[in-house]
Amino acid sequence: MVIYLSASLIYLPNVTSEKKSRLFLSLRSLGRRLSRIKILRPLHPLARGALYTAEPADRLWIDSSPVIHTSKDCKIITVISANLWHDYPHYRRINERLEAFAQMVAIENADIMLLQEVARTPFLEVNEWLAQRLKMNYVYSRVNGHQRGIGFEEGLAILSRYPLHTPNLKQLGMSTNPFVRRLVLGALVDTPCGDLYAFTTHLAIAPRQNAAQLIELQNWVGDVCGDHAAIIGGDFNAHETRIGIRKIQTEWVDTLRQSKPGSDAATHEFNGFLGRPWLRQRLDYIFLKPGHQSWQVNETNHLHNPELPHSDHKAVLTRVIPS
Repeated sequence: MVIYLSASLIYLPNVTSEKKSRLFLSLRSLGRRLSRIKILRPLHPLARGALYTAEPADRLWIDSSPVIHTSKDCKIITVISANLWHDYPHYRRINERLEAFAQMVAIENADIMLLQEVARTPFLEVNEWLAQRLKMNYVYSRVNGHQRGIGFEEGLAILSRYPLHTPNLKQLGMSTNPFVRRLVLGALVDTPCGDLYAFTTHLAIAPRQNAAQLIELQNWVGDVCGDHAAIIGGDFNAHETRIGIRKIQTEWVDTLRQSKPGSDAATHEFNGFLGRPWLRQRLDYIFLKPGHQSWQVNETNHLHNPELPHSDHKAVLTRVIPS
């Protein structure tokens, strides 16, 4: 029997022991020593904020309080991966952008969402807002920032119409910067077609770090899933010409390239002089890892509303069904 939790906080002691790096422990020790110096008291709030932000991600929020989808009919499963662009500290038109995104998700009748840059502030928790707006379950992990410490954090989230269980979280690489992390978040989705693992990630921009994280991501997903199938989406911050992406394409199914081999695949534009795009890259993907149950890619598209973009990235939509 599975017990569903309502807005429950789950601590992950295995992640804590692995990720509380020596650097973080040294910062905490230094902060405690400095806090005893009276002349530095005006700097205490700043120091506390820094320590909160440096705190490793070692807990998950999971909410399965909405009505669980009870249909037993196996149908096409629609998955959307999206970088929601938190736009800290401006949050420009964030409520309008979220509503536009929610409408897009509803139109596409999405079953699973793999989200990055999910903002949480004192006035808006995006994972909660989307879950209530779309009547979905979710699992969420903070990645960078700290809502309690500095009033802002951004993280990863998986939303689903179906029950979510067995959440997993891993930091990719041990950064020398304690304030910046790259994570992958996973959960098992209990679909009418059988169990399907879902993962969302947001990788580093620096090429060397990115390449190492791609390898670590692929190995860890394989370890977690075993012979189960998995859907992996996210902002990979790597164009498809990168060696790491090409290697993944040989072992996982690149859902866009399978359904549209020669299509324009750019999901992000860097704007140059006078706002004109000068570099268009494919950074966002959905991959399908084969398993003992064979899934087939039915359709893959990029989603974008030019009148009110939900983000500075296009979203990726994939529909899959068991063969």
